[in-house]
Amino acid sequence: MNARWSARGLVLAGAVALAVPLSAAPASALAPATAEVARAATAPAASLTNLDHLDFLLGSPTPAGVEGHTTYRLAEEPTLLAPWTYADARDGGTFERIGGGALDPATGDWSQGAYNADDTTRAAVVYLRHWQQTGDADSRHKAYELLRTVAYHQTTEGPDAGNVVLWMQPDGELNPSAEPVELPDPSDSGPSYWLARTVWALGEGYAAFADDDPDFAAFLKDRLALSHGAIERDVLSKYGRYVEADGKKVPAWLIVDGADASAEAVLGLAAAVRAGDDSSTTAARQLAEGVAAMASGTSREWPYGAVLPWAQSPAMWHAWGSQMPAALAVAADVLDDPALADPAIADATGFTTTLLTAGGPDNGWYPSPTDRVQIAYGADSRVQSLVALADTTGSSAFADLAGIQAAWFFGGNHAGARMYDPATGVTFDGLQPDGTVNRNSGAESTMHGLLTALALDAHPAIAARATALTSVTDRVGLTFVQAEDARSTDGTVSTPASWTGESSWSGDALTLKPRQSATWDIGAADSRRWVEPVVFSQPGEQSLSRWRGNGVLKVTGPAQGISPTPGALLPHALTTAVPERRTELTVTALRGDLVLDGLIVRPWVSRLVLEGGGSRSELVQSSAPFVQRTTVSGGGTVRVYDSRGALVRTAAFDREITVLLPSGGFAVAER
Repeated sequence: MNARWSARGLVLAGAVALAVPLSAAPASALAPATAEVARAATAPAASLTNLDHLDFLLGSPTPAGVEGHTTYRLAEEPTLLAPWTYADARDGGTFERIGGGALDPATGDWSQGAYNADDTTRAAVVYLRHWQQTGDADSRHKAYELLRTVAYHQTTEGPDAGNVVLWMQPDGELNPSAEPVELPDPSDSGPSYWLARTVWALGEGYAAFADDDPDFAAFLKDRLALSHGAIERDVLSKYGRYVEADGKKVPAWLIVDGADASAEAVLGLAAAVRAGDDSSTTAARQLAEGVAAMASGTSREWPYGAVLPWAQSPAMWHAWGSQMPAALAVAADVLDDPALADPAIADATGFTTTLLTAGGPDNGWYPSPTDRVQIAYGADSRVQSLVALADTTGSSAFADLAGIQAAWFFGGNHAGARMYDPATGVTFDGLQPDGTVNRNSGAESTMHGLLTALALDAHPAIAARATALTSVTDRVGLTFVQAEDARSTDGTVSTPASWTGESSWSGDALTLKPRQSATWDIGAADSRRWVEPVVFSQPGEQSLSRWRGNGVLKVTGPAQGISPTPGALLPHALTTAVPERRTELTVTALRGDLVLDGLIVRPWVSRLVLEGGGSRSELVQSSAPFVQRTTVSGGGTVRVYDSRGALVRTAAFDREITVLLPSGGFAVAER
């Protein structure tokens, strides 16, 4: 952590502490927070990282010579290393390694392949981090072999030099055009997620081997330059240019228009820069600026400060690959640019707290919580982002949230299911909305479970909290009311195709023509609530509607811009909050057709309680425009933070205490 962060945080926190009192003894701002993060780095803890299952997934392809693809010492060491893509659960707790697509029994090939660059790159990151944290020689060797495979996937010559072939067959043959088709096709014909992850692995690889094996490090640096050269050619040539998507200004210089893909490249580039590779600095900075430009919303309005993943849609957020805040936090430190961390902080304090209290790391809010499957890639991305912010800023706010988020792997989820087992290294493939668990354990899930385990091993205090919290005992947060579930309406219900090309209907659509109305039951609540109708509108179309007691809503369909299809499905905030005791909401269309997907209902005060083995964590978060009084229970210590994650006050308490939440702030009570 850089000292400038502590000084900056102290000034901010001190100002807020004077403005927002808590009925308990005062505490300094980021000074104790910084100390807590430091204690987390030295506290003893048993290791959570178990590489056994990932070791099991590894195969040993021996590719034949092919033009445009080679790697370090291929002639001397012809056999490579890569993880099989999937592992299906079998009886007795065993697994069968499976490739992607359909198997051809005659050739042993898969229509996609056995191995893929997306997974090989992340496996390399796992073994690199384990080696760096523990000094384990076997992890060093496997990281070396996996990085050789990563480099073999790269195309080294021609107009696509620096790009990456995604799939590899069991014998090492590359498959540039897999079935089903994935874009770009061929897979090395343009920028891609696998290009971004290649940069991630090569950057961390160069940093790890720079002093250990200078010859290999020089090779990795050259290959990193090859791939970030491709990014400069095909992506960063548009640096500084903005375009519009559904009326929103977005950067044109993101890898596959993705802040998610670009963030993973930034992680690798920043690691290389930290290790002395000045040639990666410009690409790291420019991509980080593009990621930061995808921050959206406010603490009150969707998406509540989140850094959105896809420039082509302002109506989409997904947990998987959401390491944008992690990349910004790391880049802010490495590039000595604190402003880069500002969107990451807003994502953590406004959006992540909303996500946690709403149910956890859902696969997709498009823009309503449409896909509520949860996977390790999503949960880990949130953990990595919070841990990176804790490391960069020194604020205990993000360490507190990281412990709550990481508990997802150990039972702190809506099913109370342990998703990662430190005894075996198995991470299950998914958690369904109904609480059932997909007990397969493929490469992606395994690696992201291990990346969280490695982060926890490096932060024992966070690990102690995460592993103790094994069940959700209370949750009050954002909910969604389907438009078609109106208690009464004279409107028309229809069933559009779910996927619009840039967003997703949660179910049916309700269309209200002028003078038609609808009323929904929304129940009573402990605090006032914001309501955001999710409205579909075509470019230039206008609708005007009156929401009884909550003002008038005027919606004009935005210009399409670079979004894939005309028409936008977006939340629109009502101007007045719904009182606690009101149980219904009524709308009347005044002008134009009002086409509704549903209503996002968000309390002014949201709450999540996790417990286990005598431990308890309670998170309360405010979306209110002014200070909110609420209570936390269970005894222990409560810390109150403002909307920047600066510590306002801390207090020890028995049983229950009243706290004052700053606007957009939150509190965490622990015992």
